[in-house]
Amino acid sequence: MAHQGSFEKDGIVRESLPNTLFRVELEDGTIVLCHLSGKLRMNFIKILPGDKVRIEMTPYDLNKGRIILRYR
Repeated sequence: MAHQGSFEKDGIVRESLPNTLFRVELEDGTIVLCHLSGKLRMNFIKILPGDKVRIEMTPYDLNKGRIILRYR
């Protein structure tokens, strides 16, 4: 369930960084710095470069986001 005021976009993970941070390229070509959501951490979902993911962003900072889903 998304928070109020946030929106979701799809992208591809381009780079894995320390502390569960990732660089994700969105469909429109922008690069966003993302961290993992708590559900993905709890269930030990592994994210690798090349994976297609859905991220959640707020309109306040369009350079950061949160990975909420990894597509199969």
